[in-house]
Amino acid sequence: MAIRVALAEDQRMVREAFGALLAREPDIAVVGEAATGPEAIRLAQVQRPDVLVLDISLPGLDGVEVARNLSQSLPAVKVLALSIHNEERIVREMLKAGAAGYVDKSSALSELVRAIRLVMEDKLYLSPSVTRGALGAYAGAALISARERQVLALLAEGKRSLQIAEKLNISISTVDAHRRNIMRKLGLHTVADLTRYAIREGLTKA
Repeated sequence: MAIRVALAEDQRMVREAFGALLAREPDIAVVGEAATGPEAIRLAQVQRPDVLVLDISLPGLDGVEVARNLSQSLPAVKVLALSIHNEERIVREMLKAGAAGYVDKSSALSELVRAIRLVMEDKLYLSPSVTRGALGAYAGAALISARERQVLALLAEGKRSLQIAEKLNISISTVDAHRRNIMRKLGLHTVADLTRYAIREGLTKA
């Protein structure tokens, strides 16, 4: 089954270039386009794409707010941030908002295809120009996948395994496996430790 991708980019020529590139890939189907933040949210709500390629500098509502909104309302949609900006603050804000990856817009177009495929494997993707060192205190969170970040945020909000499973449409055993993996990767041992970590890194509003 093809990966269903939606594009949110305010520059028409850039949007069309990305769309043409992705249309050539046999395992990717472009299901819609948006030019503003509010349009991106509506597009995601209607089409429910697997991946939303999201430019950070959108009119109406910026990429950070769009990603934050979708991470709460449509957690199954993987947000792949796209930007010419690689500053630490912006990268961290997008990842904290729930983005599954960050692609430098100045990179080769083929990198976008690779990023889409990797986030679909529940892996965090960062352009080579976005170094782990530039992420500062967020480097630890970069060790965990996008799905694990979602589970961690919900755990920190006090959700039980059954509630998390229902919210993310996965099994309870999968939730428990994610929790074990998060603890192992971050060197944490209790749910309280996970909660403190999530709050400190801004992964939850708690």
